[in-house]
Amino acid sequence: EQYRGIFERTPYESDTMMGRFIKPIVLGFIVLVPAILAFSPVGRGTLAPPAVSSIASFGLSKSWRVQSGNARQSSRVMMSEGEAAAVPPKKGFLEKIKSKLPPSNERKKLVPLALMFFFILFNYTILRDTKDVLMVTAKKSGAEVIPFVKTYVNLPAAIGFTALYSKLCDRMEQKDVFYACTIPFLIFFALFAIIIFPNVGLLHPHAFVDKIAMALPEGFGAPLAIVRNWSFAVFYVMAEMWGSVVASLLFWSFANEVTTVDEAKKYYPLFGLGANVALIFSGQYVRFVSKMRANLPPGVDPWGVSLKYLMGAVVASGGCLISLFSYMQRKVMTDPACFDQEKREAKKKKKKVKMGLRDSAKFLMSSTYIRDLATLVISYGMCINLVEVSWKSKLKAAYPDPNAYSSFMGNFSSATGSVTLIMMLLGRKVFQKYGWRKAALVTPSMIGVTGLAFYALTIFAPFFEPIAHSIGTTPLMLAVLVGAAQNILSKSSKYSLFDPCKEMAYIPLDQESKTKGKAAVDVVGNPLGKSGGALIQQVLIFSVGSLAAATPWLAGILGVLLFFWYKSVNSLAEQFEEAMVASEE
Repeated sequence: EQYRGIFERTPYESDTMMGRFIKPIVLGFIVLVPAILAFSPVGRGTLAPPAVSSIASFGLSKSWRVQSGNARQSSRVMMSEGEAAAVPPKKGFLEKIKSKLPPSNERKKLVPLALMFFFILFNYTILRDTKDVLMVTAKKSGAEVIPFVKTYVNLPAAIGFTALYSKLCDRMEQKDVFYACTIPFLIFFALFAIIIFPNVGLLHPHAFVDKIAMALPEGFGAPLAIVRNWSFAVFYVMAEMWGSVVASLLFWSFANEVTTVDEAKKYYPLFGLGANVALIFSGQYVRFVSKMRANLPPGVDPWGVSLKYLMGAVVASGGCLISLFSYMQRKVMTDPACFDQEKREAKKKKKKVKMGLRDSAKFLMSSTYIRDLATLVISYGMCINLVEVSWKSKLKAAYPDPNAYSSFMGNFSSATGSVTLIMMLLGRKVFQKYGWRKAALVTPSMIGVTGLAFYALTIFAPFFEPIAHSIGTTPLMLAVLVGAAQNILSKSSKYSLFDPCKEMAYIPLDQESKTKGKAAVDVVGNPLGKSGGALIQQVLIFSVGSLAAATPWLAGILGVLLFFWYKSVNSLAEQFEEAMVASEE
């Protein structure tokens, strides 16, 4: 009677359990990050604080006190008065805050950039949660479909976008490319909520696919689910590409263009601070919309109504993003105090770099620096994908209803934003005190520790069953919560440390390497990381029969990927330091 099973709780009662588990994990995370940094073999001994002492001055004043005589005492008094006059007056509280703020010319561009990133991540959080709900809870679908979507739909779409993006860059100015890439996303998301989703009964060929499924082996269920729910698969890909195209490519390219090296060092760790508030806001907005179903009249599709509110927020946020970008072009890019006008004119005269997919891959393989950067991106995509799909299969079992699933994901996004805010505040100190190398090692360390813990809980579920019952839940819900903690900690370290590390690595490169290198990593690295992890899961599913049976293999593959990730970080750190020294000379 003291504890109820998880399936006897409402979805919203279950949500409170997430908070009970997340709070101690957040506190443990705050302790874990310094521990990783302190005991890393790369930089032991760096925890010793710099020697800042006033012993000499203290000894001098003490020697004055030992002296006797009125003349010496008078001299001492005069000395004390002189020293007191030399000490500047203490600053007030408001003056201290003002001294910490960036100068006005830096604020003029940093504030709009932070707001742009806010709206981009606000949208991406909503889209990420929604795409999972649509695809995982669709008819005759599940988490096993995600690897196939990433490989056979997302990767071809990324390749096609690469060709289109190359042509747009050749024919348009960079600011027009931003508009041409962003606006179609917003139009699609609006049409999906208003026209496509209300008519999925007519658009999805369930009867046709059922006939084909009867003639094929059971292992083809996941690929066929993509065909039967094709509009959801298209939405999934568009949501994925919003993150890789708008956030990774368009935004960071623009940010690297308008910020100087010194500004990037100071503000990149804090750059996403405002943006990660978006995770909290968007997560709670998703949860609020999911709860609206309670007040809907009978006969109304609750998920359809929720989808319209969610996509309405995405379109409105996208409008704010475009307005901020337009402001930057009119007020910041033309201001000599904010942007080097000679550099802008030289960029216009310089011939544009034309690089297709083959050229991108060739350049990627020829540069050790860029290859290590790509390995970081690919490793992150593969590692997070391996763990995330297994977690989402557990999540669907715990929350089969789309609105309950969406409500949980809303809390998940808010928790991610809260932890990321803490990490953003710590990130600047991490860079200043421990340097680029250790900051870059935090994310793989976090994924390794939490990912292997999740796999251990899944593989040895009977062993953890008494523990689950002792805290009033089930092994299934315990796996869901540990998997959620793994994703929260991994994503927060990614946003606060991995992304700034990656973008900082481009700073000391020459302009041609920056352009070609970033194009190569975005074109080849991002899709390869996401689809690479998906392909591994597909092979294992076909080999052993199910995702659950493949879990021990996934844990071993995760360890191998982390090894190569660590190796690339150490290699890139040495090259980065050498490139920084060369650029300063």
